[in-house]
Amino acid sequence: MAGNSFGQAFRITTAGESHGPGNVVIIVDGVPPGIPLTVEDLQVDLDRRRPGQSKIVTQRNESDTPEILSGVFEGRTTGTSLAILIRNEDQRSRDYGNIASLYRPGHADYSFDAKYGFRDYRGGGRSSARETTARVAAGVIAKKILAEAGGGRVVGYVTQVGQIRADVPDPALVTLEQVERRPDGEPNIVRCPDLNAADKMIALIEECRKAGDSIGGAAEIVATGIPAGLGEPVFDKIKADLAKALFSLPAVLGVEYGIGFGCVTMRGSEHNDLFTTEEVDGERKIVTRTNRHGGMLGGITTGMPLVLRAAVKPTSSLPIEQETVTREGEPATIQTRGRHDPCLLPRFIPMAEAMVAIVLADHWLRWRGQRS
Repeated sequence: MAGNSFGQAFRITTAGESHGPGNVVIIVDGVPPGIPLTVEDLQVDLDRRRPGQSKIVTQRNESDTPEILSGVFEGRTTGTSLAILIRNEDQRSRDYGNIASLYRPGHADYSFDAKYGFRDYRGGGRSSARETTARVAAGVIAKKILAEAGGGRVVGYVTQVGQIRADVPDPALVTLEQVERRPDGEPNIVRCPDLNAADKMIALIEECRKAGDSIGGAAEIVATGIPAGLGEPVFDKIKADLAKALFSLPAVLGVEYGIGFGCVTMRGSEHNDLFTTEEVDGERKIVTRTNRHGGMLGGITTGMPLVLRAAVKPTSSLPIEQETVTREGEPATIQTRGRHDPCLLPRFIPMAEAMVAIVLADHWLRWRGQRS
């Protein structure tokens, strides 16, 4: 099976399945030496991704506790390959016994059989979102590289669930604290900084859950403090690598950046971001007055905030009865047992942040090598 590695200078390789005994192992190559890194650092974002954290996500109970197997000594990275293991603790493979010969609508069951002639039917196997625990762990390291490189920061949040849209006037000003906590200190379980919209989103997700259904939505990911000059002008455009990174996540059906598809009704005079200068820390810096280009021109970063959005489909695993066929093509019906998210968006956020950070760290290390 190919396609288990991603990146060049900062390169990740994952292995593992949804219901395997070890879940996921990740190898991270290209980590600079001397970066402070502990299990506790990794756990912060893994807790944001883990199941069972609120009433509107799957109730599978996983601690997602990471074990650092190599690449760290006395609390700092050594510059050698970094290996991390995250074990499964609460898999219930019996929930999938009744669908061993059935194809679940919206899942990769049929396409896996078409490719391999064999599949692990327990929760999706290699295509399961459990694999993203590895990416989130690698994303923590990537975020540290960006922060040390120049104060880079990656923050994601939910902008839409169903027809409910959040009002976020300036994406670059959204903080992690706004995404994770309400002003009273309570968890912001839907991870939407517009609290009025967040309450409506939670109600809609609950309505779908009670009906045995699910709902889709959209997320926005913003990177600030990223220097101008990252990316290559042809095949390795930063926008292309970011799109691939986000599309590699389960359930992503669309990716756009900046004004995105809004450009189709605009004239060039409306769409262009005009250059100007501003004073930053006593120095004149070239910026644009607006940011419809989403921080990338010609596949290279401009120094403006990178703003991306991902469309995430409704969860395909549903307890309500649906029509399908068997592996032999015979008509059948299916009800998916198990514990599943009625909306993927709240747990999608740390996954998306991780993939954006991984791409940016990779390109920053490549750029640093070229510049030196």
